[in-house]
Amino acid sequence: MEGKPDPPAVEPAFLEIRQGQERSVTMSCRVLRAYPIRVLTYEWRLGNKLLRTGQFDSQEYTEYPVKSLSNENYGVYNCSIINEAGAGRCSFLVTGKAYAPEFYYDTYNPVWQNRHRVYSYSLQWTQMNPDAVDRIVAYRLGIRQAGQQRWWEQEIKINGNIQKGELITYNLTELIKPEAYEVRLTPLTKFGEGDSTIRVIKYSAPVNPHLREFHCGFEDGNICLFTQDDTDNFDWTKQSTATRNTKYTPNTGPNADRSGSKEGFYMYIETSRPRLEGEKARLLSPVFSIAPKNPYGPTNTAYCFSFFYHMYGQHIGVLNVYLRLKGQTTIENPLWSSSGNKGQRWNEAHVNIYPITSFQLIFEGIRGPGIEGDIAIDDVSIAEGECAKQDLTTKNSVDGAVGILVHIWLFPVIVLISILSPRR
Repeated sequence: MEGKPDPPAVEPAFLEIRQGQERSVTMSCRVLRAYPIRVLTYEWRLGNKLLRTGQFDSQEYTEYPVKSLSNENYGVYNCSIINEAGAGRCSFLVTGKAYAPEFYYDTYNPVWQNRHRVYSYSLQWTQMNPDAVDRIVAYRLGIRQAGQQRWWEQEIKINGNIQKGELITYNLTELIKPEAYEVRLTPLTKFGEGDSTIRVIKYSAPVNPHLREFHCGFEDGNICLFTQDDTDNFDWTKQSTATRNTKYTPNTGPNADRSGSKEGFYMYIETSRPRLEGEKARLLSPVFSIAPKNPYGPTNTAYCFSFFYHMYGQHIGVLNVYLRLKGQTTIENPLWSSSGNKGQRWNEAHVNIYPITSFQLIFEGIRGPGIEGDIAIDDVSIAEGECAKQDLTTKNSVDGAVGILVHIWLFPVIVLISILSPRR
């Protein structure tokens, strides 16, 4: 007794084939099972166009080759295997589209720029299977501010062949702090557009773990990863002249940020009541890692630490700066100190530091005897290399501040405090 007719089961049900122009490709549709198997026919189509028909003899598959791909040969190929019970179908998408690029997410975010309103970002990516199709000649870069509709587009030209795993870099500039951006990257070949990839770039403080260069103008929401000390009496406050309370204490504090902008931000201590004389507010920098030291090197790496400070008012107390080394959480080395009224202006301080391990900087503001004692800081910078000598000698002396040059060495140092001459 014969069984019930069974339509053909075939493979692959769907297969994507990416191949460049003028290359060959062969598609194969295989019969897994069918009943009756002796009466099987096939037909190949590209879209609605019939390419080939035939009948199975003893083989279990049918093939369709394309010797040299061109724009007319790309598309969806369907192979139908047919018996009296029905049909099974293999589908092949033959395309010259490049694969999607793959973004590299380990880039430090963002690239530092010594400008208050903008930041840049080093966009990095690798190309998935760059040899699968024709050479990528360019990328179309689209970028739009988060929440906006309009994409700004430009082309990034590519010279030569992209190697598998090659890291491609493009600097995005003029990004507005602290906005986030959506970035779309599309590879382009002579076939046309490839698959796009989209990612979001969010602004965060430019903290370089190897500390090549750090700058903070306190413009972003997380104040460059500075934090408030939990052990002090009160906190530093982020403020701009444009947003400060109209009931602020007159005759003290800045009338603009360090650059002269009323909209720019700075950090300050508010010394109005209920603050009392001698109370402290302490602001901690992020922890900075230093580059690994050559064990045979004779000296430690030097860094120039600089900042602007504003000490205007008849009740100004003290501004201290400390260096805290990793592993020495209770030992703070004094770096710099200044006290008293310096007038309605921003002053600049430069200090050389020689850390041998990861470190933090601490700004300590101490409240003076009255409410006209607001102290502010802005534009904190750390750059590799010693400060210029004229900065060390002139800046601190003009400002009336006490500059302390601190050397922190790995081994104990015996310090000769004084030399006593023989008495008569």
